[in-house]
Amino acid sequence: MISLDEPRSETGGLSVSVVVFRPDEELLNCTLANLGVACSELRKFRPDFAIDICIVDNGGLLDISQTIGVLTDLGVACEIVGGHGNVGYGRGHNLAIQRIESRYHLILNPDIDIERDALMKALDFFDEHPDAGLITPRIGDREGRLQYLCRRYPTLLDLFVRGFLPRRIRDLFKKRLTRYEMHDVINEREVVWDPPIISGCFMLFRTGLLKKLAGFDPRYFLYFEDYDLSLRAHEFARVVYVPFVRVIHHGGGAARKGPAHISMFAASAFKFFNRFGWKWL
Repeated sequence: MISLDEPRSETGGLSVSVVVFRPDEELLNCTLANLGVACSELRKFRPDFAIDICIVDNGGLLDISQTIGVLTDLGVACEIVGGHGNVGYGRGHNLAIQRIESRYHLILNPDIDIERDALMKALDFFDEHPDAGLITPRIGDREGRLQYLCRRYPTLLDLFVRGFLPRRIRDLFKKRLTRYEMHDVINEREVVWDPPIISGCFMLFRTGLLKKLAGFDPRYFLYFEDYDLSLRAHEFARVVYVPFVRVIHHGGGAARKGPAHISMFAASAFKFFNRFGWKWL
């Protein structure tokens, strides 16, 4: 493990990056509004904490000036970075990561609703556990049911079954998938140290660790960049599932998004297994 002490130049605050490409306007505004509420709650306990949000526009961002105005009124600095085209998810976040000087950095999807006290609880956890470098929260679906987005190392069969088979056939592999998704470990109550892989929809880093990792590997356009970053993070710090940090995720799988996403998924899977090792069955 490396020292996770942040460089002296860092402000001690929190930065957030959100990458968007033709976003759902309602979902994005909801994400930013809930983020603003969580930032406001955090400020009650850390009044001098600097908070900066960077929205990286990969294309198709509509007018969100009203929401930005609300965030600014809450004392949250907001910046929109655009004009670079659709460079992909990881490279988009890297545009923000290379600019930050915060103590903590949150990588956030534009379809995540953060609970009011989530940021406060997460940063308190960091204060209490100096060996923790990356936090993943309890992630629920729209009905509030737990999504099992912590993963063990995948095989090709796991990915194919989970992503592309109809539910009635997928149920035949239930035991296998529940192991891959860590159902035996992840729950609503217990902190879990060192899950191998966590979801990129919400990754809260100590910035010192994120800078050490140089952000996302830019070779992934979409999919598996979070798998890659998770595995590399374990080399230098501990990754933690913290169930009392809670968010809601409105996202979906690659197979439900059409042939282009399936093609990107397959290309990224090939790069991932080439780097970390192939497991078939």
